[in-house]
Order: sequence, then structure tokens, then C-alpha cells
Amino acid sequence: MSSLYALKPWYTRRLHRFVDGAVARGTSPDLFTAVGVAGAALAGVAIALGWWPAALVLLAVRLAGANLDGAVARARGVARPWGFVLNELGDRVSDLLMFAGLAVLAVRTGGDAVAGLTPLAWVLVAATAATLPTFVSLAGAGAGAPRLNGGPFGKTERCAFAVLATVVPTLLPGVAVVVVVGSVLTGVVRALEVHHVLGAPGARSTEGGA
Repeated sequence: MSSLYALKPWYTRRLHRFVDGAVARGTSPDLFTAVGVAGAALAGVAIALGWWPAALVLLAVRLAGANLDGAVARARGVARPWGFVLNELGDRVSDLLMFAGLAVLAVRTGGDAVAGLTPLAWVLVAATAATLPTFVSLAGAGAGAPRLNGGPFGKTERCAFAVLATVVPTLLPGVAVVVVVGSVLTGVVRALEVHHVLGAPGARSTEGGA
């Protein structure tokens, strides 16, 4: 299914100067992972304070860092398994920092309960649901499938809706519902793709996990 992830090649081309400069200077891809996490941390502060223009710019930095680490690793020919691990950790920490900002914003702005849950509770539910697509992708990768990315509701969409909630905090519960539904749908789509890639129905690994 189509998502904003389809814009990644276009976005990468916009960042080619950073890639070329990093290659020329021998810059480590891990630096861009760190830049992405730092951008997410500052974005979390901006979100908590309701400073949506800053949140928009800083989340763009977060996405740029997450994009550039892999692009620079490939361009320099230094891609390695540990880089994959760092990239995944950076993405997960960045998501948590963003949702932490939304949680603080929910507490600061208050609001009525929706379907029995406060805005803060909705943010926490959304933060939990947002981990599902990644769990599916990593489980599939561990079983031998490619590491799936994209949507219909992935990292880019989460950032976009976080900015929307920062602009209009009263929309926080509604935004959280969209994140929950979108994340579950994305998890199902990725699980179906992993099933298709890995093959026969009913096949099971001999090694189990919790």
C-alpha cells in the first residue's frame, strides 16, 4: 500500500550534498544516527511546549538523520550488521522521545476523556501500538525475509500526525486513534508480506520465542 515512505528516494536526492560531503570526509554513518536521535529529543521538547514550527523542523531533522545513516553507509561501502542494529535502536528511541513529548503536551493541555480514556492514556496506547509494525518487520527479518519498511502508516506518517497534534492539541485523542488504527493495519500488511515471502502456509520454525 502507498504511503509517504514512497517519497524516500526523492528525499534522499535532496540530501545528496550531505551524502557526498560525508563520503569525501569519511564521516561515520553513526553520526547521522545520533543527529536523528538528537533531532527527535529536541522535537519532543518542542512538542511538549506546543512549539509546532520547531517540532516540524526538528522532526524533519530526525527523518533526515534516519535517512542519511543508511545512505552514507552504502555510499562509503561500510554497511555492517552493527550499523543495522544502531539504526533500529535510533529509530525506536526517536519514536519514544516523540511520544514522550506528546504525553507531556497531553498533560499540559488537559482535555476531556474520549471513549473512557484521557488524552494522556490515548497517547500511551498510540505509543504502544506504534511498535507493532517494527516488531513484525524485525521478526520477519529474523526469519529470513527482507526488513520491510513503509506504510500505509509508518515513521513518516507518525511524525506528520505528531506535528498536527502539536498544532491543535485538542485533536490528540483523534490523532492517537489514527496512529493506533494505522499501526495495526501496517502491522497486518507487513505480516501478510512476510508470510508471502517466507512461503508455505503452516510452516513453522523449530525455534520458538516469546
